[in-house]
Amino acid sequence: MYGKPSKDVDLIICARCALLMDAADTRLEEAAIAVEGSVIVDIAKKGEILSHYRASKIIDRANMLAMPGLVNTHTHAAMTCFRGIADDLELMDWLNNYIFPAEAKNVTPRLAYDGSLLACAEMIKSGTTTFCDMYIFEQETARAASKAGMRCLVGEVLFDFPSPNCKSPAEGLAYTRMLAERWRDDPLVGIIVEPHSLYTCSPSVVREAKAIADEYGLLLGIHLLENRAERGQLEEKLGKSPVTFLQEIGCLDNNLLAFHCVYLSPEEINLFAEYGCKVSHNPASNMKLASGIAPVPDMQKAGVTVGLGTDGAASNNTLDMIREMNTAAKLHKVARLDPTLMDARTVLRMATIEGAKALGMENMIGSLEVGKQADIIVLDMDKPHLTPLYSEYSHLAYAACGADVDTVVIGGKVVMENRSLLTIDEQVVMQNVRDIAAGIKKSLNL
Repeated sequence: MYGKPSKDVDLIICARCALLMDAADTRLEEAAIAVEGSVIVDIAKKGEILSHYRASKIIDRANMLAMPGLVNTHTHAAMTCFRGIADDLELMDWLNNYIFPAEAKNVTPRLAYDGSLLACAEMIKSGTTTFCDMYIFEQETARAASKAGMRCLVGEVLFDFPSPNCKSPAEGLAYTRMLAERWRDDPLVGIIVEPHSLYTCSPSVVREAKAIADEYGLLLGIHLLENRAERGQLEEKLGKSPVTFLQEIGCLDNNLLAFHCVYLSPEEINLFAEYGCKVSHNPASNMKLASGIAPVPDMQKAGVTVGLGTDGAASNNTLDMIREMNTAAKLHKVARLDPTLMDARTVLRMATIEGAKALGMENMIGSLEVGKQADIIVLDMDKPHLTPLYSEYSHLAYAACGADVDTVVIGGKVVMENRSLLTIDEQVVMQNVRDIAAGIKKSLNL
C-alpha cells in the first residue's frame, strides 16, 4: 500500500493529527513522526513516513493527537509528600509556620527520592516530559528523574539558614557545584542554580550563586515578588527595589528564570524584556495562596518569555500541566474582564515552546521538529468530554485533562504506553510515600 520502506528507524508514532507547536503553528492531519535514537528525523503524512521508514516499534493511534511534551517550569517535586498538609493559608504563614517546620523534621534523602519519583509518575501520566525543580537533596531528585526517564533541570535550594541537607550557605553552594559536576553532559538531567528568594538569602549568597551559574553556564532561578508584602520587606532589607538590586549585581540577563513575579511593576517588566529575563507563571498556586495575579499579558506584550509551572504539590495541589493551562487561560480573562486574553493557542505555547525557551532548551524541546529531541505525547481525543471536536487547541485548554494522555515518549524512549508507566512501579512508589506520610503525621501530631 505504501511502497517498500528503505530506511530503518527505532520508532514511528502515527496519529490522526499532530500539533507541532513550531513557529508556524503547523497542524498536520494523518501525521507520523519517525524517531532514531533520541531525535526526530522526519515528520510527514502517515503514508509518506511508512513508505520510507521501517521501525522496530510503531505506535499507531488513529483517533489520537500527537504534540510536544509539556514543560513544567517550576516544581518542588519531592513536596508530593506534603500534598494537602497545610491548606487554606497565606503564603508566609504557610511557609514559615507549617512547611519549613515540617521539612526540618522530615526531609531526608529517602523522602526526596520517593517524593520525586511519585512526582515523575504524576507528571508523566499527565503529559509533562520536562520539569524545572527546586528543593532539598536534589541529587535524589536527579536520580529519580533519571530512573523515570524524565528530562529536568534540578537545583538545590539555597538559604541563609540551615536546611535538612546543607547546614550553611557555603555547604549549599558547594553542593550546587557537586551537582553541576556530577550531571555535566547528562542527556536528560541538567542543573540550575537556585537561591530560594531575596527574603531568605543574603545579597552575598545571591552574588555567589550567580557566580557559580556564570562559571558553569547555568540558569539562575529564584522566587521573586510572589506576595504583596514581599516588596516592602525587600525594599527595607535591600534599600532599593528587588529588581533594581538584581540589576546592580548582574543577575538581570537571559539566564535569569524568575518564579511567580506577581508584583512586577510596568518598569520592571520593561527591564525584564530589555535584559531577556524569563518568567515562570504559576497561576493555581498563586490563586490558592491568594498571592495575587501576575501581569502575564503585560509581560507577553513587552516581549518577556513566560512559561507555565505548577509549583509544588503542597501549594497547588497537583502537577497536572493540562489543568494549569485551563487555569491560566481563565484567570486572566476574568481578572481583566477580557475574554480575548490568554487564548487557547497562547497557553498551549506557554506549556510547550515558551516553557522550553524559559529553560533555555528551545533548540532541543518544546516543538516537534526534525533534529529536536523526541519528547512526544499522544492524547486520546475519543472521549465524551472531548466530543465533538472543532479545535484541538480549544479542547486542550478548556476540556482536556491529564488522564487523557495515552502515551509519552521522552528522548525517543517510550516511558508510558496505553496509560501504563514503563519506568516506574507506581503502586510501589505510592506505598513508599504513604509510609513517609505516616511518619510526617506522627512528627507533627496530626
